[in-house]
Amino acid sequence: MYHAIVFFDLDSTLFDDHKNVLPASIAAIHEMQQHHILPVIATGRNIFEIQYVLDATGIDSVVGANGSYVQFEGQRLMAAVIDQATLASITAFAKDQGDPLAYYNNAGFRLSQANADTTENFQLLRLNPVVDAHWFQQKDINFINVFNRDKDHAYQTQFAGQLDLVRNNPRCLDTMVHGVSKQSGIQHLITKAGLQGVKTYAFGDGYNDLQMFDEVDIPIAMGNGVPEAKAKAAYVTTTNTTDGIVHGLRHFGLIK
Repeated sequence: MYHAIVFFDLDSTLFDDHKNVLPASIAAIHEMQQHHILPVIATGRNIFEIQYVLDATGIDSVVGANGSYVQFEGQRLMAAVIDQATLASITAFAKDQGDPLAYYNNAGFRLSQANADTTENFQLLRLNPVVDAHWFQQKDINFINVFNRDKDHAYQTQFAGQLDLVRNNPRCLDTMVHGVSKQSGIQHLITKAGLQGVKTYAFGDGYNDLQMFDEVDIPIAMGNGVPEAKAKAAYVTTTNTTDGIVHGLRHFGLIK
């Protein structure tokens, strides 16, 4: 039986600025595990992108793709799928806008087209994108990145009730099946794994963490987080590069 559950966002939270987990954070996670506290990655990234993190930390429970893919102790619990009609619609809309799309599932991804923003984005993520505008037609797609810098409202209006879009960074919008979020992913994990009643904590920094903060008992914002995340937090720790994870865990007595 787990005594607590701690959800960790990755970018600018568990990751330092070079997309690595600090050694002190890895040690803290191992200490948590020894005391029957369950660490869970809760990220906008997909499983295939973060295997090196799972290997380094020993974490095997994940709320991935902003809640679109959930696994517990290495076993898949759910995977949302964007239906082909909706995929065709957003592909056509994005093409009219001149916006690239990145289509994802838990095994890989492809781009509809490339531009300067996609190049920058995937260099930062250490990924090598392949352009294949028809790949989505033969795959189960659970997540999309829409690349633009200022069209949030246009996409949100066009696909209201079908897709939920939230800005991940200045270059792109995370796009999920309507109703899917880190919050819904956490609900799936807790319910299907039989973890009701276990106290929950979450570390995050960004806009796609706000619903997660609403779901857990104790939200913890990074010192480098957006003001909205800090406003929702029960505690604001230090930054992602100054052992914010360790300080936050220690503050709540989850490690010594």
